[in-house]
Amino acid sequence: MSIGYWDQVQKAGFEVPSDRPLDELTAELTAMLGSTRPEVRDGTAFPALATWIANGVYDDLLAGLGDGMVAGLSVGIGEDGTDTVFRRSFSALVLGACIERDTERHLLPGAKILEWGDRAATWFLTERDTRGWVPEKGWAHTVAHGADTLGALGESPHLAGPEHTVLLDILAERLLDQPAEAPLAAGEPDRIAAAVMQILRRNTLGVDTLEPWVHRIGAAANPFHGPVDHDPYAATAAPQAFLRALFLHLSLGHEPPAVRPDLLLVVIEALRMTNTPYLRVDTR
Repeated sequence: MSIGYWDQVQKAGFEVPSDRPLDELTAELTAMLGSTRPEVRDGTAFPALATWIANGVYDDLLAGLGDGMVAGLSVGIGEDGTDTVFRRSFSALVLGACIERDTERHLLPGAKILEWGDRAATWFLTERDTRGWVPEKGWAHTVAHGADTLGALGESPHLAGPEHTVLLDILAERLLDQPAEAPLAAGEPDRIAAAVMQILRRNTLGVDTLEPWVHRIGAAANPFHGPVDHDPYAATAAPQAFLRALFLHLSLGHEPPAVRPDLLLVVIEALRMTNTPYLRVDTR
């Protein structure tokens, strides 16, 4: 089917076409998620699927659609710098939309959401291609999209405190294990912070759990310790950016979690410790 067909669908506000079966349309849109053309992938396939999910088109088929997106996470997994990244990354976004729909309408058993969560987390931690913007091909953004999916998982009623702790650990591990030669330079720390806030708003975790988690990130965010035999900022930029983003969310974000006052103090202390040269008090 030509892109002209989908241009008409887009112009019609992504109304579901009546001239073709839904399963045929879905298969075509799923394939389009892996397109190297941003107008096909970002501009048509993802918004069409997301709109149909939000409008309830897939309510009776949500499990199958989500399973298809989970399958997309393994397409080309292990590759780095190839075009298969688009299918994986945008499958993660659509999977997040499926989870959000279940959160809203309670359509699926908890076991299915947990299964999707396990598969998404495994992909998120093993994904090697962490490019943000790809010249001439647009957003790949696997880390940002993966964080969005984990944030959606955090809001699911099928997950509670223990699972929320695991989600935070997964987000921290992805943040801290990023190679210095492939920095997260396309807003990913901000997206991770947004996902963390989605989890925190569930109000299942206390500062006793969150404080050591923040300190772990803070220890990796300090460029001012140890001998300087390499660029200390390359390895610490992502965790430092995350701490600053989390501070911003806690300070200015909507619907602050119950733990906000205590957690904000913990984050401030981590920022003080990792920015000591800039925060010294001049006693002269």
